[in-house]
Amino acid sequence: MRTEANEILHSAENLGFEVVNAAREIFACKGRVVVVGLGKSGHVGRKISATLASLGTPSFFLHAAEAFHGDLGMVRREDIGLLISNSGASSEIVALLPHFRRIGAKMIAVTGNLSSPLAQHSDIIINAHVDCEGDPLQLAPMSSTTLELVIGDSIAALVAMLRGLKREDFALFHPGGALGRKLLTRVSDVMGTGERLPIVKKGVSVRDALFVITGKGYGATCVIDDDEKLIGIFTDGDLRRLIERSGFEAFNTKIEEAMTKTPRTISPNELAAKAVNIMEKNEISVLIAVDENHKPAGIVHIHELLRAGIA
Repeated sequence: MRTEANEILHSAENLGFEVVNAAREIFACKGRVVVVGLGKSGHVGRKISATLASLGTPSFFLHAAEAFHGDLGMVRREDIGLLISNSGASSEIVALLPHFRRIGAKMIAVTGNLSSPLAQHSDIIINAHVDCEGDPLQLAPMSSTTLELVIGDSIAALVAMLRGLKREDFALFHPGGALGRKLLTRVSDVMGTGERLPIVKKGVSVRDALFVITGKGYGATCVIDDDEKLIGIFTDGDLRRLIERSGFEAFNTKIEEAMTKTPRTISPNELAAKAVNIMEKNEISVLIAVDENHKPAGIVHIHELLRAGIA
């Protein structure tokens, strides 16, 4: 591990503008980044291509050998080739160079051999040379492939910076992941509405409100006035505290005398993650979503947020 880490640190001290220039070319590219590799460098290339795509840069991996059996048809003039080869002299890689030139796509080389054909015929050269691979025989690509991967990550990170990529943008490329759910799911996507929304009007008894609470399953009900605007919330907790004070007479109490008059609310358009934050901060398990007229639009329970992967 220290051997590979030292090779990375050494390259970090010596690399600079070539990586920045590569990122600038990719940022300005109107097409896609065609990552080309073979063998172990090919496996690294697949990951680099996936990272670029996940950060908003269209990219695909082109296997150097498969390219000659029809896959070259995927490369267009406006694309940029990111060709990865430690030796820079693999016959399959070298044979691709004139075809990229003929198509008109620019080439960025990531290679450990600056005098190789790949380096000599590329527009930008990034030195991926290592002094020590790390294996006992100094033959298996270890440090070299690790460095290639780090260089690819560095380019991808710089391009993301140039794009001004935000967490919300990243979530758009990962809608199925945990981050995507947190950044894209809104309260309106998970709240209970319509027949599922527990509502009672002021003037009803706690007994009547209790039937609504039990039937809807949220452990709470919204309380509205004659204009259907929210004036309070009545929860299981409110009921327990009322019984402690009043005994069985609690069930005959008017709901407006027992409700919480300043309930926490949220807009249906807010992110569900914000709802979680409000619930955790105030130690509550249910939140009412209100519209612009302060009328109940929905209700959300912490359990629904857990099922949605938000909490």
